[in-house]
Amino acid sequence: MTKELYKGPVGTEREQNKRNIHQSLSTELDALADMKFSYVISCQKFGEQKSNGDVHAQDIIDLMARYPALRVAYIEEKEIIVDNMPHKVYSSVLIKAENNLDQEIYRIKLPGPPIIGEGKPENQNHAIIFTRGEALQTIDMNQDNYLEEAYKMRNVLQEFVRHPRDQTPTILGLREHIFTGSVSSLAGFMSYQETSFVTIGQRFLADPLRVRFHYGHPDIFDRMFHLTRGGISKASKTINLSEDVFAGYNSILRRGHITYNEYIQVGKGRDVGLNQISKFEAKVANGNSEQTLSRDIYRLARRFDFFRMLSCYFTTVGFYFNSLISVVGVYVFLYGQLYLVLSGLQSALLIKAHHQNMKSLETALASQSFLQLGLLTGLPMVMELGLEKGFRAALSDFILMQLQVASVFFTFSLGTKAHYYGRTILHGGAKYRPTGRKFVVFHASFTENYQLYSRSHFVKAFELIFLLIIYHLFRKSDGKFHVMVTYSTWFMAMTWLFAPFLFNPAGFAWHKIVDDWSDWNRWMMNQGGIGVQPEKSWESWWNAENAHLRYSVLSSRIIEVLLCLRFFVYQYGLVYHLKISHDNKNFLVYLLSWVVIIAVVGLVKLVNCASRQLSSKHQLIFRFIKLLTFLAVVTSFILLSCLCKLSIMDLIVCCLAFIPTGWGLLLIVQVLRPKIEYYAIWEPIQVIAHAYDYGMGTLLFFPIAVLAWMPIISAIQTRVLFNRAFSRQLQIQPFIIGKTKRR
Repeated sequence: MTKELYKGPVGTEREQNKRNIHQSLSTELDALADMKFSYVISCQKFGEQKSNGDVHAQDIIDLMARYPALRVAYIEEKEIIVDNMPHKVYSSVLIKAENNLDQEIYRIKLPGPPIIGEGKPENQNHAIIFTRGEALQTIDMNQDNYLEEAYKMRNVLQEFVRHPRDQTPTILGLREHIFTGSVSSLAGFMSYQETSFVTIGQRFLADPLRVRFHYGHPDIFDRMFHLTRGGISKASKTINLSEDVFAGYNSILRRGHITYNEYIQVGKGRDVGLNQISKFEAKVANGNSEQTLSRDIYRLARRFDFFRMLSCYFTTVGFYFNSLISVVGVYVFLYGQLYLVLSGLQSALLIKAHHQNMKSLETALASQSFLQLGLLTGLPMVMELGLEKGFRAALSDFILMQLQVASVFFTFSLGTKAHYYGRTILHGGAKYRPTGRKFVVFHASFTENYQLYSRSHFVKAFELIFLLIIYHLFRKSDGKFHVMVTYSTWFMAMTWLFAPFLFNPAGFAWHKIVDDWSDWNRWMMNQGGIGVQPEKSWESWWNAENAHLRYSVLSSRIIEVLLCLRFFVYQYGLVYHLKISHDNKNFLVYLLSWVVIIAVVGLVKLVNCASRQLSSKHQLIFRFIKLLTFLAVVTSFILLSCLCKLSIMDLIVCCLAFIPTGWGLLLIVQVLRPKIEYYAIWEPIQVIAHAYDYGMGTLLFFPIAVLAWMPIISAIQTRVLFNRAFSRQLQIQPFIIGKTKRR
């Protein structure tokens, strides 16, 4: 006040005028920015959250109040009475914040429920009408931005100015900065993989290959071009599961031009847990299988020149097809080796090669090992790190990744891509798999891991192990040759079995192992039925896991049955190597092996009927029947051992022969389920399937429990795979749990 009196009335008036001018200028600048720039969040659940009083709705309103230029578009569903009948009305609504309350700006009545296709593109399509301007940038919710990058936006928008010589871009690609790489080793692997793709990968795709499309990244669209040519998202159910890439296909097919710029970047958070990463990769693999069948890819291939067509193939669906072929090639190689060792051809070939000093034949038979080194897949990653950090830093990072078992992660990821791409190509059924995109690392239970990876990895790994064991038992080559042939396949099988537990936080903590075992047994024994979720019961999960076979077409079912016939090769080849058969090559030996299988199914049917009819009222009779069955089986083994010289090795070979046969029969009857599930034969089939899953789970759990019994294993896993802060949290967690229990 004293200062204002000293200045006098004139000075005070001047200060006031300056303030008014400053406020007026600030208001004009805000109005100019609002006129040139709008920010619309498409939050389709806001109406539902608001009507339910969800706290998230108020959080969104507070966000709009803090940033007045922010707008939210959502779908409103109201029920009105028309002719004494309830009728639902759907509307697209745009709101803003006014006095800390939401105020409606526009409301557009919709002809029906808008989410009839894929959820994400439908959500984009209903909100795009509330945008304006010539350029439209799409930002995902797991992305971030930086102040210094915002200053470059004017330069980026100048790219849309038509140049005399160059074609005006219709989609402008931007670089991404993955900021979640320091959470764990898995997050680091994903960060390096994504960084190499969004930098050196997309740079090369855009120029000179000219096959860069839209990948769901923060690209900037020519809004008028795309609004008049089908929009930025295709939303047809299933076929447009990977909705983003179809915007790129659509743009190229309509004579658009897609470029890429690296002088501006947007932050992005990636999945940091193995289960989240696997679900995301499964979704992308499903989407690529649908792209393989789409007319967009067909039209692009027909219109591209030969070299651009090959570039398009190998950078889109060809990558997943090659992954599938790589895995199939391993199986073909091992089944070929199985045929050679069981038929005696390998012994004859090696004897001939030894006599004639033909070293090239042994080298050719071991060539599979050279095809699976896999180190070249990390070459783009090393090149990009070398360009940005220097080649010494790139080499050290690459070595550190190998010490953090990066090869285990990428081998496991190969199995994920191959399984979901192949299954969707054969049977369809692609669906969106929500990952949550949470910035957390949590322990996944053994049951959860088994549900997620049983059919995609565990079953295939056990099949590889069976093939390798049989090859080891009957091979005639020397040890060096054997190692060259099988080391990479052993690595793949072990990776597919134990990677989910290796990368699982507290995966080898004893208190977690005890809880997982109890949860596993509870899940296996719970009864399924209507309304029981797959997470609560094995029966419900088993039905859901095989549901895609119900809706598969006839040709796909026939192919599935033909593929299942490979499991009968074990039995046909091994029964003639039993010592009990005395080298008899008669076909009757093979028929007798089927008598054994029929007898086992009959015993299972007998015990199942007794369990269903006697276990509740006549416990003693039921136990007596089980005792008689057990004694009959033991007596049979004793008689065969005494009379026919049945050995321990014969029992091992019988297990290797009959277990795959039983699994093959299970797969075939699942394909035929609609025809036979109402007959009495279905119940013992379900019992056998339950026994197979319980056996696989127990075999998996045993080595994990043994390692968890040694505390040093858990400490090493935590220190190697996670950052220091999270490692410290995992180390003190058992003490906190112990204190809580004592209280």
